[in-house]
Amino acid sequence: MSALIIVPNAAKWPRHFPGVSIVSARDYLTNPHYNEIRGAKVFNLSRSYRYQSLGYYVSLLAEARGHRPMPSIGTIQDMKSPLLARFASEDLNSLIERSLAPLKTNKFVLSIYFGRNMAKRYDRLSRNLFNMYPAPLLRARFTRGRTWQLQSIGAIAASEIPETHWPFVMQVASEHFAGKRVRTRKRRVARYDLAILHNPDEANPPSDARALKRFTRAAERLGFAVEFITRDDYGRLAEFDALFIRETTSVNHHTYRFARRAAAEGLVVIDDPESILRCTNKVYLAELMTRHGIAAPRTRIVNRGNAEKVASELGVPCILKQPDSSFSQGVVKVNDAGDFATSVQRLLERSDLVIAQEFLPTEFDWRVGVLDGRALYVCKYYMAGGHWQIIHRDSTGRMREGEAETLAVDEAPAAVVRLALRVTRLIGDGLYGVDIKQVGRRLYVIEVNDNPSIDGGVEDKVVGDALYETIMQSIMRRIEAQKFGHAAPR
Repeated sequence: MSALIIVPNAAKWPRHFPGVSIVSARDYLTNPHYNEIRGAKVFNLSRSYRYQSLGYYVSLLAEARGHRPMPSIGTIQDMKSPLLARFASEDLNSLIERSLAPLKTNKFVLSIYFGRNMAKRYDRLSRNLFNMYPAPLLRARFTRGRTWQLQSIGAIAASEIPETHWPFVMQVASEHFAGKRVRTRKRRVARYDLAILHNPDEANPPSDARALKRFTRAAERLGFAVEFITRDDYGRLAEFDALFIRETTSVNHHTYRFARRAAAEGLVVIDDPESILRCTNKVYLAELMTRHGIAAPRTRIVNRGNAEKVASELGVPCILKQPDSSFSQGVVKVNDAGDFATSVQRLLERSDLVIAQEFLPTEFDWRVGVLDGRALYVCKYYMAGGHWQIIHRDSTGRMREGEAETLAVDEAPAAVVRLALRVTRLIGDGLYGVDIKQVGRRLYVIEVNDNPSIDGGVEDKVVGDALYETIMQSIMRRIEAQKFGHAAPR
């Protein structure tokens, strides 16, 4: 993908960056050559972004051409709204207070260059404001009354940058353009840019390092340029064509905000925000399966007024779940009425509703991986030794997992696969992991996971690289369908 810096007059622009073209605003707007470039990243450094100015039209036409402008028209409009500035200051109030508390004055101006400030102590505040208002060059103005408040934020022209700041601007701009992209030695020219959101510090991520490398290789073989991003790269989403989330998702979490922002920017997203909403909330899933007659363990929704009634209806032992539980966390087994009451009270402190489910002890759970309404893999996840769950965490936080056995899809019980496909059709066409218990000949859906585990040597054990290629091909087809109205054949 090409990278273009748009400036008022390219002939008078003395600074250059490796691999980045410097283009005059008028040339970009009028030269047909730029209309033919596909998927360019456009860094708009025009003097002004006011309505119907050259800078405004650069971002507007960039979006019409399928380019990725920074700032986007949406960001330009957002920066004009004083209401949004006040909202941002409330949302970031504690960070603003911590960052500006040492100041003795009642006014402060913060210059933000590609999400950075020359003073390292303002880096986190700069990054947060850049994430909310992604523009290459920003200026934020703060005033202090009883507390510090964000008065305004807006893009600034390159001509307004002090000469002493330019070495720093060149450094952070070069780092931004270079990114953290993973390349093979003989990398082809990329057709599209793929961001993979991950957390290198996550203890139990959806994909281990081995799987992430295989995803990268599969993507690059198809023509993707792959870059691993973290929560600090929120403001850069518009630079990509697709976002693949490989970090544990939750609605009240940056992963959901990434999915929402990416979808709003027109990126292909796996998993999409609707799937995250539906899969991460056990209350929604319980209601969905009841409505459509999908077999599940007997389930009740618990609130503060019906806990005793639910306990008598389900009996003990039973399972209690936080609505947004994942990876066996927020899930407890209660063995008697007293344990039920205590556990429900504790869980209701975090959520007004809790899921109670009958306890179905089994040696293993089926897991069916599904994408685009097709089964990708089938696994047996065995319970951790001496425990009732696949994952067992002891009192010190140490974790043990049960063994896993992977089957070819056509060798797995057909009824298990059919049930998994039936329930995922009610949710969407994303990447899901359906957990199913088998008691005798009866099958019960336990839950549907967005963003399911795909680890090297486990889920890929039967099909190998084909698993990663299938997922990357799906992302490619979705991009093609979005851009050109059709998808490449499967």
